[in-house]
Amino acid sequence: MRVARTVQIAQDAAMTAPPRGPSSEPAILARGLTKRFGAVRAVDGIDFEVGRGRVVALLGGNGAGKTTTLAMLMGLVRPSAGTVRALGVDMAEDRFRALPRMNFSSPYVELPRALTVEENLKVFARLYGVADARARIARLAEELDAARFLKRATGSLSAGEKTRVSLAKALLNAPALLLLDEPTASLDPDAADWVRAYLDRYRRESGAAILMASHNMAEVERLCDDVLIMRAGQIVDRGTPQALVDRFGRETLEEVYLDIARRRGRGAEAA
Repeated sequence: MRVARTVQIAQDAAMTAPPRGPSSEPAILARGLTKRFGAVRAVDGIDFEVGRGRVVALLGGNGAGKTTTLAMLMGLVRPSAGTVRALGVDMAEDRFRALPRMNFSSPYVELPRALTVEENLKVFARLYGVADARARIARLAEELDAARFLKRATGSLSAGEKTRVSLAKALLNAPALLLLDEPTASLDPDAADWVRAYLDRYRRESGAAILMASHNMAEVERLCDDVLIMRAGQIVDRGTPQALVDRFGRETLEEVYLDIARRRGRGAEAA
């Protein structure tokens, strides 16, 4: 009964979701976004936006506030102050209007292990109200080189195979806003390069916006239009990858990130 009710909520939400098409409002708009857990400010009054069709990286070390920010973007955690809007919807007040057009992928969030890959994808396709789910699953499985293990139990997969399945799940509903956590984790270099190219092509062809957390700075430099760097709940620097490299006088974005993490240079002074 609980699953059936969840499916019905998702299908009802899909029917009332904002229409697809151009909009002047960014895909994500956060203003004064704050989350307190007791005396701790996990996220401390941040402002940022992600334009439609743009790819933005959210970087920071453990405890920087990235996970809490993503949770508020998905409407899973209510802000203590400030607002966050996704696809024109206030996520704290009306998240079910936006969720049918969003999706999230993380290799660290496991799907039910006893179900086969195909069964898991069918469940999520139904939750998202995907038309012709069988054809959509087959297409994604082929494109992501996952067809060979569709009939296997999800719990039996390797880490790299699970990453592919997580990405397939995230693309089932052809989202207009895609939230990614370490999208190429556990993949070998060749497979990781292929996934990056796939994501870039998906963004160009669909006009989707992507917000991604990654510790792979080369990946960020290749995929992302803009970078937000968090520390202690605040955004301490931002800009295009090349602008950050130039401003810090470094050769790579990884060197910039280490400067900020170790409180050297411009980002440390701004904090």
